[in-house]
Amino acid sequence: MYKLSASTKRALMVAAVLFVTPSAWAQGPQQVVSVIDVRAVSSGYRASKVLGANVTNEANEVLGKVDDLIVSKYEGSIYAVLSVGGYLGIGDKLIAVRYEDLRPSSDGRGVMLKGATKEGLKALPEFVYTH
Repeated sequence: MYKLSASTKRALMVAAVLFVTPSAWAQGPQQVVSVIDVRAVSSGYRASKVLGANVTNEANEVLGKVDDLIVSKYEGSIYAVLSVGGYLGIGDKLIAVRYEDLRPSSDGRGVMLKGATKEGLKALPEFVYTH
């Protein structure tokens, strides 16, 4: 039988650890996180700045306000809930549009919904919170 020195035993243990597959170390499912361009993200709009912002069209006609942002639990899409049709908060109707359809307004203080009209938005189905 061969007698191994302490340094040889340590080297063999390190080699064994290095060759063990990562799945042997995993304690449950591994999380996959995508690397993003944080500079591009940081130049975007914070939800706190979008909420309550005026919604206009190309003619700078105020159509309503952003009431809320919703992330769909099924497909992960983001929707903007808009309050439209009222006057000073009275008679408002909530509608939902795809967030991707909104663009920064020309003055940079709100958002613009291209091609939208007051009548067109009022004709959309009413959005109702389920919980």
